[in-house]
Amino acid sequence: MRDSWIEAAGSEAKAAALVAPAIRAKCSVGGVVHIGFNSDKSAIPGGNLIQIDASETNQIDDVYQKIDEIVVNGDELPLTVHMKGLGNFEVTRPDKAGTRLDGRVCLVTGGAQGFGEGIARELAAQGATIVIADLNDELAAQVAKTLCQQHGDRTAIAYPVNVGDEASVEQLINRLVLDFGGLDLLVSNAGILRAGGLEDMTLDQFELVTRINYTAFFLMTKYASRPMKIQARFDPGYYSDIVQINSKSGLEGSNRNFAYAGGKFGGIGLVQSFAKELVDNRIKVNAICPGNYYEGPLWSDPDRGLFVQYLNAGKVPGAKNVQDIYEFYIDKVPMRRGCSPKDVTRAILYCVEQEYETGQAIPVTGGQNMLK
Repeated sequence: MRDSWIEAAGSEAKAAALVAPAIRAKCSVGGVVHIGFNSDKSAIPGGNLIQIDASETNQIDDVYQKIDEIVVNGDELPLTVHMKGLGNFEVTRPDKAGTRLDGRVCLVTGGAQGFGEGIARELAAQGATIVIADLNDELAAQVAKTLCQQHGDRTAIAYPVNVGDEASVEQLINRLVLDFGGLDLLVSNAGILRAGGLEDMTLDQFELVTRINYTAFFLMTKYASRPMKIQARFDPGYYSDIVQINSKSGLEGSNRNFAYAGGKFGGIGLVQSFAKELVDNRIKVNAICPGNYYEGPLWSDPDRGLFVQYLNAGKVPGAKNVQDIYEFYIDKVPMRRGCSPKDVTRAILYCVEQEYETGQAIPVTGGQNMLK
């Protein structure tokens, strides 16, 4: 049947998302490239053009065989790969040469504020192309705008996502792949916290925390790993990374904070299991377990922050105000300060640059939690 591989994919957009990472891998001669998909069925005239006729192809593997025959000289960029019956894939090289991340496509969930925003800013400063995905798409767009102003056009873009909803996650990854051709680093950072003891916690609250802190990591890894696998298939030197921003609460239980700690403990189990499953695709999966980011909204928000929640929950005996809660926690840190997004980003960069590390949960806690 004509174009049955497109019908099997479910739509032209989903079909394009299946081939864009393969084209990106074949065109990554001499460095990172980005690919933008255009559904115009006519070939773009002029310039460097590669034509692929997959209009009578039945299976995606047959399409991949045609893509595998592409030969690209790194000096030929930009170029357009026209796939008959589907559209155009416009290949460009980001203007990030000489930077540490060289324009790699990095997705940061929960990147509109807190740790996520700080990580996005630090990665952008190292030359990454940042996709900020957040439920608060307006705030995410503001962050992306400032990053573009600081580091150049197309440094960052914002997409809305509900990480606990499978359809939303799938849509996010497909959209990202059609805009950039693939994904190099997932920073699964989005999370929430609801403190409370057994008698205070409702089932709805427990399930919400678990869905966002635990189940969402499964969803993000399931869909983010798909373009990574395709890129590795076509580029034998390609490595990609999935990093979960976990917590020191994933290493040690937390009094009156069991919903959060339980999800984080489970997240490390997922990290280790995904690492074993994806290693043959050269996808490294690791967790960063930060200490407390006292300056971020998770802790310091005057209405919903952890300082206020812990005070109201009576988690710290004898505490009369937020300052008492702060002093209680800072006394636990040998280095006498909280963890910052820069501290966490340094650990992320280690994961990316170290090809011989996967399945790890790396504490970044100022000495508060040490590996055993």
